[in-house]
Amino acid sequence: MRLELETRRFYLGRDYSEAVEASGGVPVHIPLIADPEFVGRVIDGLDGVLLPGSDSDVDPGYYGEQPHPNLKRVVPEKDQTEMLVLEEAEKRELPVLAICYGMQALNVSRGGSLIQDISAQVEDNLKHEQGLPLDRNSHGIAIAKKGILAGLASSGEVKVNSHHHQAIRSVGSDLTATAWANDGVVECIEDARSDRFVLGVQWHPELSWRKDGLSAAIFKQFVAACASWKEKRKTSLRAGG
Repeated sequence: MRLELETRRFYLGRDYSEAVEASGGVPVHIPLIADPEFVGRVIDGLDGVLLPGSDSDVDPGYYGEQPHPNLKRVVPEKDQTEMLVLEEAEKRELPVLAICYGMQALNVSRGGSLIQDISAQVEDNLKHEQGLPLDRNSHGIAIAKKGILAGLASSGEVKVNSHHHQAIRSVGSDLTATAWANDGVVECIEDARSDRFVLGVQWHPELSWRKDGLSAAIFKQFVAACASWKEKRKTSLRAGG
């Protein structure tokens, strides 16, 4: 979830839950309670983790940098809970779908770093904060020939929506970049280990899944990976593993 600092309210836009439910999953919201024991108990009951976007930025202290002048608000509870959830997901080898801020947090959790502000730090950058309408696919991305995303896309270049001012700088451990915008900004990362489903996308498929084939396929593949993980766990428990 997110935390609205002004009202102290946990919340999350409806699009994520609706996309998961429409794809056959059962969405469960995780409040931002940054307690390891609590997070562990919550993750025990899940078959996968979706890390959504946020109106905040990851604290640059996590990757050893001072705040850039264009850094937006930082919410400690968000960052802390995100890192704990990722730690538990890694322990259990859970499927992970990370979107926008979620992809950036995933990368930082693996030791990677971020571009704190694209407009100030990327030469000849595209417009990555497109504004309304939110679901409009505004710029193209080039997709690597191999990987989860390549298996879902109908071609090696598609268009996506764009709502971010930060991006990945150095890719974290056991991750690989598999899609890029024309200005070089990384648009997708995946787990480099062949036995893991970990997919991070810089755009927002939850906004466009109703009319965009790739966005819908991302959620269906994520839910399918969760179902496979659940079945694998059942088999392991029956075998006494």
